[in-house]
Amino acid sequence: MLRLLLLLLFVPSLALAQGLSGKVYKSPTCGCCNAWIEHMQEAGFTLEGRNTDALAKVKRDLGIAPAAQSCHSAVIGKYVFEGHVPAAAVSRFLENPPANALGLSVPGMPIGSPGMEMGERHDDYTVQALMLDGSMRPYAEVSRDSINYRD
Repeated sequence: MLRLLLLLLFVPSLALAQGLSGKVYKSPTCGCCNAWIEHMQEAGFTLEGRNTDALAKVKRDLGIAPAAQSCHSAVIGKYVFEGHVPAAAVSRFLENPPANALGLSVPGMPIGSPGMEMGERHDDYTVQALMLDGSMRPYAEVSRDSINYRD
């Protein structure tokens, strides 16, 4: 039930996600990556998991700076989504991508982020916009029951 409530709260743009597909590069042994893929699929995205033992190279090739990295990297269209980014933030970003953006990232693995659920525990975290010049800027602040966008 909690998962359904979180999905409804964080996914206002289900219609946009319908039909969007991409690839998720991940370690073959990472369960949280599979949980994030499931979160995205529940929001209407079609994602294919691709196991790799060369994840560091994939991230480097995608232009993801070490400070922005997490456990998996998704490519949807021409954009990169690193780590446990909520589906609602991905949808909003794809509706209106910032100029010169590479994608979004949730650095690390915050507890309570999609795919990192641990009961009632939830750490607030920041979704970062990844810019083509390698910099990051805050895109959204996520708490237990809200996403506050920084525009």
